[in-house]
Amino acid sequence: MRFGKNAGHIAVVTGASSGIGKAMARGLARRGCFVILSGRNSAALERLSEELGRDRSIVITADLSTTAGCVSLFEQAKAYSPDILINNAGFGIYGRFTETDAEREAALIDLNVRAMQLLFKLFLEEFEKNRRGYILNVGSIAGFMPGPLMSSYYASKAFVVRQTQGVWLEQLVNGSPVKVSVLCPGPVDTNFNSTAGITGFFRGISAEECADAAIKGMEYELPVIIPSVTAKLIVLGASLTPALVAGVFAYAAQKGKKRIEDKD
Repeated sequence: MRFGKNAGHIAVVTGASSGIGKAMARGLARRGCFVILSGRNSAALERLSEELGRDRSIVITADLSTTAGCVSLFEQAKAYSPDILINNAGFGIYGRFTETDAEREAALIDLNVRAMQLLFKLFLEEFEKNRRGYILNVGSIAGFMPGPLMSSYYASKAFVVRQTQGVWLEQLVNGSPVKVSVLCPGPVDTNFNSTAGITGFFRGISAEECADAAIKGMEYELPVIIPSVTAKLIVLGASLTPALVAGVFAYAAQKGKKRIEDKD
């Protein structure tokens, strides 16, 4: 995929109000894309749109945890004929599975899995009709291993990774011009940890570094984009290690985190 002022790309970015989504929106706008900003925080999205330029972006507020919200975003965005989807919205929950809130975990599955899958399908079908397009699903290195203390989040990202890889192969075998990739960052300095209810343990890369690596990966049409050396090494180690052993290391890493309510 090529970027530039004359490329004419129109990108939909979900979860664009903060973190990786916000950085992706900025990075794509700098490369000449018109950006459709989506999320629930309309005030934050409007501020970002003002920053990017009202002539280079619009806001579509949507609650993607519901099917109706996903369909509404797709229908509204379709009117602009987008050819890029950054499928980024998601969050995590920290704690033992027996202690975390069931309704909040259901909301996690609705957003991280159901919304991701539905938007992936809707936009891919539309891009196939137009015979052009690119979808970047945002996964995590968590998708390559079990995740004690964040088991639902890790499991949700495993779904993102495996579904994207499966569809990537379908697109390859069928010779489709529509490309798909999965972004799998390690720790990134965003508000993710505060949403999950924890403080960070490992120092992460910045959201801007992650976004730049993601966009470069899109330019090379990489099926899996891992934006840091540390993350690459963790994924390599997980691939060479039995799952339960990798899970032990993941548990040690998660155990090193601290619940926000337990902070000194």
